[in-house]
This record gives sequence, C-alpha cells and structure tokens, in this order.
Amino acid sequence: MTANVAAMITVSALNGVQRIRHGFFTREGGVSTGLYSSLNCGFGSGDDPQNVAVNRARALEQLDLGPHALATMDQQHTSTVVTVDDDWSADSRLVADALVTNRNGIALGVLTADCAPVLLVDAKANVIGAAHAGWRGALGGVLDNTVAAMVRLGAKPARIVSAVGPCIAQRSYEVGPEFPAPFLAEDPENHFFFVGATRNGHHYFDLPGYIARRLARQGVGEVARTPCDTCREESRFFSHRRSVLKGEKDCGRLLSTIVLER
Repeated sequence: MTANVAAMITVSALNGVQRIRHGFFTREGGVSTGLYSSLNCGFGSGDDPQNVAVNRARALEQLDLGPHALATMDQQHTSTVVTVDDDWSADSRLVADALVTNRNGIALGVLTADCAPVLLVDAKANVIGAAHAGWRGALGGVLDNTVAAMVRLGAKPARIVSAVGPCIAQRSYEVGPEFPAPFLAEDPENHFFFVGATRNGHHYFDLPGYIARRLARQGVGEVARTPCDTCREESRFFSHRRSVLKGEKDCGRLLSTIVLER
C-alpha cells in the first residue's frame, strides 16, 4: 500500500455479494498530520477541513466513486435511521445514526473511533444500510431500526448479509459497576457479554458480540465480524479511548461505507 492510497479492509461475506462495494477504511493513506495522521475522515474533529476533504476523496477513489457520492451523518448515539432517497444531495445534513437506501450510486458512510460501523445488504431487494453502533445506540435499538427500515424498502431479514467493522474489542473495553444494569434489564442473557476486570466491580464489555446478537435477534441471515481492536492497534486505527488514556485532546475518525453499483 503506497503512502497516498487509502487503506481499507473488506470482509468476505460482503465481497461475495454482487453489485455492491464496501470498505472499512483504516487511518492509513491520508494527508492529515499529528493526532489526525493520516486518513482522518471526520469533519467533526479539530483537523483542517481541507485535509478531511482530501482524505474522503482518496477513500472514495478506492471504490471508484467521486467524493460527492458519500452520504454521512451528524451522529448522536441515537436509534434514528434516515432513508436516503432522490431528495438527498451532497449538502444534506442528515441527523441520524443509521442510513438505508435502495438508490444506486449513493455511498452510505459511518464515522467511528471505537464504536462499531455496521454495513448491511439485501442484494435481492437492492437495499443497503449503514449504522453507527456504540453501546448507547446498540442498546437503544439502532440496529433493530436499521433492519426495520430496510424491510420497509423491500428487504427480508433472512436475506440480509451484515458485517461489523473494526471497533473496540472486549479486552480493551473496561466499564464501571453501573454499566451492565441496563443491558441485563433489556435481556438477562446479556451477562454473557461481560467478564470481570481486575478492578473490583468493573467488567470488560464485548461490544461486537452484543451487536452480532442484536442483529441475529432481528433475523439477519448472516453476521460477519472483523478481528480488530481499534484501541490496541494504534498504527491502523483511531481510538477515542486510547486518546483519552494518553491525555490527547482529540482523535481522527475512521470511515466505513457501502454502495450499490449503478
């Protein structure tokens, strides 16, 4: 991978689906410097917006798309899903944490820095989705709502192929004593996603495992996962938690995207 080419990860489950392209981009191959080195795709960071625009363009080039094809969101850790239709434009301000569409050529994008990007497709229905799933959104139902929005466009859960992209792994996700309660209230079986930590009363939380189970409970036919840890793999990924632990004021954002080919 050359220095000026955006590096991305794909998963075999989605690679096997015809007429879509997807990518979970790493932090490699961009023009940003310092805390944002180098493929920072988040305008919400403190990075130079011109650098972010160049980085996004480089990422979209990997999918043979122009930068104006990318639809991203003002993410708020909610369960809100927006359907992207013919009224959408590159200037649209979409306040949501998930997008779905059946329009070809629109790349649905998610920005993360430890939360999980989730990409979904029902190829037969020509419907795709992209969700931003941190613990709050996942618990609040953003994945359930994404599947439901895809169904309204003609998808069937059993046909949906999904992939949970790079996010913070359980070994890096220590949580306090109060954290498990809402998960156990939602479903007592969620105790499987917590293991004891060294500090008394603390646990390690399995975010991608919980997300996979939420998708399975919605009847999603296939759920793939990437074996990554954004917090531990500093050379490959941005991480909010790692930045906080290091006393840094900010961090970059990773882009994940999926598109129906024209």
